[in-house]
This record gives sequence, structure tokens and C-alpha cells, in this order.
Amino acid sequence: MRSLTEQDIRNSFINCSKGEAKRLSVPRDLAERPWDDLDFLGWRDPGAPDRSYLVAEREGRLVGVAMRFQAAQRGFLHRSMCSLCLTTHPRGGVALMTARKTGAAGREGNSVGAYMCTDLACSLYLRGKKVPESGARFEESLTLEQQIERTMGHLTAFLDKVSA
Repeated sequence: MRSLTEQDIRNSFINCSKGEAKRLSVPRDLAERPWDDLDFLGWRDPGAPDRSYLVAEREGRLVGVAMRFQAAQRGFLHRSMCSLCLTTHPRGGVALMTARKTGAAGREGNSVGAYMCTDLACSLYLRGKKVPESGARFEESLTLEQQIERTMGHLTAFLDKVSA
């Protein structure tokens, strides 16, 4: 992914008003992000523990989505799998992220959701740059490029549902 500026990020949001996009918390460490290893930018709002944001490139333009989630209240042995990168995590490492739909449907309160890594570090898990709390990912027969393509396909399907 190419490096992004704060203004790039704020201008990309499709499911919130310009005022909401102006007020949302953008990461302060944009210059230090590992852009070459990212397929999309995702972060949690440090001031609002139930909010997260995701920005991806689609068809030559940036698409940003504001999401909400509830921290999992699962037992110690419970594991969940991210529907984007297929990384498994114990105890709340995966949550149902819901995004308000765009347009009239979103104004009526309609939303879509997907189970995602709560830290939105899917790209780093795929590349082995970040290790899940459980210690490892499942061994796959797909190449890294195929895993990235699959992850981006899952993300595109989610973004299509948000904008449908």
C-alpha cells in the first residue's frame, strides 16, 4: 500500500459524514507505518474503545470505513478466526466489526459486519511480521501472494456490502 497522509485518510470515508470524518482519530504514527507490508490501513480509536477504522485502495481510489465492535466476553480457551486473513486468536483477538452502510440504507440504520482481527493487523500476520497471541498461524499450502489475494478478496466483498 502507498503511504497515506491524514488528509488522504479523512477524505476516503464512505460511510460517515464529512464532519464525522474530520473528528475521527487518525493514527499519529503514519510516517512510521510499514507501508510496504500493508495491504490496507486499519486502526482502533484510542479514545473510543468500541471504534475502529479501515482504509483500502479499491479501483484506484481510497475507500475508508468507520466500524464499531463490542469486545468479546469469551472464555480463556475460546478461539476465533478472522474472516479476512484467517488468523485465529484467543480471548477477544477477533471481533464482529460492523459498519454502517452508505446512502439511504445507512441513514435507516442498516449495517453489515465481518469477524476481523481486533488490531486490524491482518497484513502483518500474513507476512509473519506480527505473531498472534496464540504463537503461530496455521500452516497453509498457499503462497504468500495467494494468501494476500484471498484476504483482499474478502475485504473487497465486505466493502462491496458496505457500499451496496
